[in-house]
Amino acid sequence: MEVLQRDPECSPPEACSVLESVSAAAACQPLSCPNHEGKVMEFYCESCETAMCLECTEGEHREHVTVPLRDVLEQQKAALKTQLDAIRNRLPQLRAAIELVGEISKQLTDRKNEAVTEISSTFEELERALHLRKTTLITDLENICCTKQKVLQAQLSSLLQGKDNIQSCSSFTEQALSHGSATEVLLVQKQMGERVSALARHTYPEQPHENGHLDCQVETEGLRRSIQNLGVLITTGAIGHTSVATGEGLRHTLAGQHTTVTVTTKDKDSELVKTGNAALRAEIVSVDGAVTTETEVVDNKNGTYEVGYTMRSEGEFSFSLLLYDQPVRGSPFRLRAVKPSDVLQSPDDVKRRVKSPSGTGGHIRQKAVRRPSSMYSTTKKKENPIEDELIYRVGTRGRDKAEFTNLQGISTSSNGRIVVADSNNQCIQVFSNDGAFKLRFGVRGRSPGQLQRPTGVTVDMNGDIIVADYDNRWVSIFSSDGKFKSKIGAGRLMGPKGVAVDRNGHIITVDNKACCVFIFQANGKLVTKFGARGTSDRQFTEKSGTNISLEPKLSKSGPAFSPHFVAINNKNEIVVTDFHNHSVKVYSADGEFLFKFGSHGEGNGQFNAPTGVAVDANGNIIVADWGNSRIQVFDSSGSFLSYINTTADPLYGPQGLSLTSDGHVAVADSGNHCFKVYRYLQ
Repeated sequence: MEVLQRDPECSPPEACSVLESVSAAAACQPLSCPNHEGKVMEFYCESCETAMCLECTEGEHREHVTVPLRDVLEQQKAALKTQLDAIRNRLPQLRAAIELVGEISKQLTDRKNEAVTEISSTFEELERALHLRKTTLITDLENICCTKQKVLQAQLSSLLQGKDNIQSCSSFTEQALSHGSATEVLLVQKQMGERVSALARHTYPEQPHENGHLDCQVETEGLRRSIQNLGVLITTGAIGHTSVATGEGLRHTLAGQHTTVTVTTKDKDSELVKTGNAALRAEIVSVDGAVTTETEVVDNKNGTYEVGYTMRSEGEFSFSLLLYDQPVRGSPFRLRAVKPSDVLQSPDDVKRRVKSPSGTGGHIRQKAVRRPSSMYSTTKKKENPIEDELIYRVGTRGRDKAEFTNLQGISTSSNGRIVVADSNNQCIQVFSNDGAFKLRFGVRGRSPGQLQRPTGVTVDMNGDIIVADYDNRWVSIFSSDGKFKSKIGAGRLMGPKGVAVDRNGHIITVDNKACCVFIFQANGKLVTKFGARGTSDRQFTEKSGTNISLEPKLSKSGPAFSPHFVAINNKNEIVVTDFHNHSVKVYSADGEFLFKFGSHGEGNGQFNAPTGVAVDANGNIIVADWGNSRIQVFDSSGSFLSYINTTADPLYGPQGLSLTSDGHVAVADSGNHCFKVYRYLQ
């Protein structure tokens, strides 16, 4: 631009040199070096990506790799051509995108114009209806008034006639009495007497035959409110390529069995859309393109939708989910329908009783999902509908390094470490974010610095490792290299399970046995505590009469208490899993109850004894659903969003859960004696 726009009279020297270079190149003349007058640029510095003369190669570029300019020319031209081809190849995509966005813009304008026409038509119709009602009211008013006036006028006419008769008779009689002769009075006496007597006996309508009541009462307040709220403009910010679909039914289903999947709508910034009314449709077609199955879409009015279908036959199908005629992420999906008889029975198809993770003898019905392959008997790793997947797993059952026996809590640090509470091995093991073993510490015992049954673990802002010791009934604090520093809560705690650190540096401890939450300062001083046994919002269930079955032979060991793990959200609020209430409860930093979510069941957003909990940078709440052996994701208000696909390597009674510094989900897979790290899309 400097060359093309330059003024020869006042161009700066560098512009002149550029112009000269361009002019020389256009005339196929050797290029002059801008740094050494009269020297021809014959070399090229690969490090600086610039042309130069011989003196430049011996000067500031003497330590750089230089090659003859002619040797690198073709290479640079080829590279530029490749880059040019690459950007030109994007033109069709951009043209298609421009056409699509233009079409949507036109649709939006057309729909706006249609809506304006509809609004105008509706209000004109309402105006006509109002005018008609006005005319009707006035007409009815006139008719009622006319009817009442007729009655009153008839009465008035009768009264006036009576009055005239009496006055006429009275006047005649008085005149006869005053001026008539004796003979005249006697002659009219009989006639006048009869007339006066008749008038005296006559009954006149002296009481009103009608009333003057005629009002018009128009109740306008409700109508005004209705008019103020008349008409609702419906739209959403939801778009297809950021919205996600979840559910096993995206890929697999059983013929004849009703199947549902969940669609969670998001806007252009991948933020959740929390209102309904989006135009979502589903279509299932066979390989030959024929529509084979009817689908139904249920709007949950919170930004999520349930899409249901029932396949009538087995085979391969294409399952499309279109939001405003644009595919949601991953659509269309390859759907395979099989006969129920073709599905191999596995432990996942039965439920068995397993010991409650609280370890106090309670039992709960848990879905067993330990299995070598998927329920559809394929060795191929399943593709997650929201692209989450297992990154790696660490551990087997044992007592050596990177081996576990009933691991419970898991935590992560900002410097890329994963810390695991190996409960039955009475130790803490530390790994890097990529799963490499780093450190192991802990000695079994009941003295300060020893571990008897570590359950919860967290890392504070200084890197210290804080361990909840269930059987020692205290919380131990270790340095980042495993050296004991102090213990807190002794004499107060009955059975600490989960532990977390809030933004004030307070240590939040869930006391599983006492069914309450303690808040300590780092030095061990108690700030406050909240919660008690019970089923209210501020309480935690001691035991459940319907969902928990205590075996007779184990009943002496006591009831299975409920609060398990804890996390802190970005508002410094306390998020607690309530195991036997099958819910998650959220409290303020001072312990005031805010809200809860979850109920007992296997559906989306339901729990069968929740355990581990974590909160991501966006405030979304990730919960380990112990009894259902899965991980669910909720937004900050507790609305279900999705689940993390763990089908490639199924969980078996997950416990602690945490987010790594690189944004992945680490979960303590207690029943499989290992921990797993999954990719997680925030």
